[in-house]
Amino acid sequence: MDDNINFITGQVVDSAIAVHKELGPGLLESTYEACLAHELVNRGLSVERQKNMPVTYRGTKIDCGYRLDLLVNGHVIVELKAVERFDRIHEAQLLSYLKLSDKKVGLLINFNVKRLKDGMRRFVH
Repeated sequence: MDDNINFITGQVVDSAIAVHKELGPGLLESTYEACLAHELVNRGLSVERQKNMPVTYRGTKIDCGYRLDLLVNGHVIVELKAVERFDRIHEAQLLSYLKLSDKKVGLLINFNVKRLKDGMRRFVH
């Protein structure tokens, strides 16, 4: 795995932990998204929020409504949740985003947990 990707994912994990320590569980996903993006930018990373991800069909890009919560440094997809527990659909969503975008690594983070490490999963495509 590329050292740069590992650095980025490490920064995302550290930043998510910082946000979770500050805010705790129980807020809206959009709150965690805004605060995590702010934390990552403060650490010198580039962040795109709610990035449109069109599907390429027969050479034509078609907007099908897919939106990445965060794209960090153009390489790592971060999908955020504030749910009781992950469902298979959450994993399938991130795996679909990785496939459609040709990105290699994605993080699925659920902020609605007592310990954030219990709400993080890393996926490699």
